Amino acid sequence: MLSKIDYLPAEEVLIAPKNALAKEVARQCRAYFKDPTWQFDLPTKPAGTEHQKKVWASIQDIPAGTTKTYGEVAKIIKSGPRAVGTACGANPYPLIAPCHRVVSAQGIGGFMKENSPGLYRQIKLWLLKHEGAL
Repeated sequence: MLSKIDYLPAEEVLIAPKNALAKEVARQCRAYFKDPTWQFDLPTKPAGTEHQKKVWASIQDIPAGTTKTYGEVAKIIKSGPRAVGTACGANPYPLIAPCHRVVSAQGIGGFMKENSPGLYRQIKLWLLKHEGAL
């Protein structure tokens, strides 16, 4: 099972995948970067609360190229927008469960617990542009 996905700075030296699962993750990531409509199919077992798992499952239904606000997701799962944002920030699979597609009603919102301009917000912007949502 895949335990989590981390984004690395561009200057990070990568190592080649050493087992079948790591090779499959790399293959599927390459497929997504080539075609943003790619659907990940990886064995995951996210550790989180029932609420977090509900949020993560819900955001997997947001198609590439579209976004929903924290409030829209909250209405779907009968929660609050802040609770949705907190669950998105705790997402261990930020590419597979595409929390970058969840935005603030007033703008882009945060990403991976980062609410000010920085690496993760830049990644969110790039992903949304890659998918044609911006």
